[in-house]
Amino acid sequence: MTTVQREFGNRLREIRQEQCFTQEELAHRAGLNRTYVGDIERGEKNLTLVSMKRLAKALGVNIRDFFDWEL
Repeated sequence: MTTVQREFGNRLREIRQEQCFTQEELAHRAGLNRTYVGDIERGEKNLTLVSMKRLAKALGVNIRDFFDWEL
């Protein structure tokens, strides 16, 4: 697990919770498996750009919003 994966997962969780979505709701909206979303949030998966785009669209945010942290 890399720092980037953890930071991305933390940011994804933060945005999801701000919008009051469960992991299951987000996964359904994005066409992804709920366990995969959980793995991403914990920094255990290195997601693809396609999955990132699906998550952004499901949350109604821009992909760059996932990268709102200091490296």
